[in-house]
Amino acid sequence: MSCPICAGIVSDKYKPFCSKRCAEEDLGKWLKGSYRIPVNDLEDIEENEKNPKEVRTFIN
Repeated sequence: MSCPICAGIVSDKYKPFCSKRCAEEDLGKWLKGSYRIPVNDLEDIEENEKNPKEVRTFIN
């Protein structure tokens, strides 16, 4: 397994990352909203346009 940020060797201490820097970079991407789940269902898109305040964001 390699680090998802830099492809370096994974460290047991920071698994699945190689270092604290890569772990924090990944956290920053989550907090900024860089990781998104695309909506492909036309029905969901239309529903969200009708009720924009009810749009929910899910993070795994």
